[in-house]
Amino acid sequence: MSEHTAQLAHRDGRWTLYVVLMGVPVSQWPEHDFGPVGVPTLAERSRVLTGLGFVFMGGAEWAWTEYGMWPDDDTSPVRLLATVQVCSRDGGLS
Repeated sequence: MSEHTAQLAHRDGRWTLYVVLMGVPVSQWPEHDFGPVGVPTLAERSRVLTGLGFVFMGGAEWAWTEYGMWPDDDTSPVRLLATVQVCSRDGGLS
């Protein structure tokens, strides 16, 4: 069973969830744009991941990171990124 990282990113007022597939061009990563809404709920994120063909790894929890838009500038606007470990529903690479 292949493990992947799903990420939820907020940029330009929109939330996007995508699954990082190593060795696959970024343009081909499965993704979903939630649009300009509040932070998607756990249930919404789970439904989207299932629709993209992935499920949470056992015991996986979302981890949040904040980082500055401009590295090494503590006055930079903050961006948020959430990650969680997932695997393909069918055990393949997806």
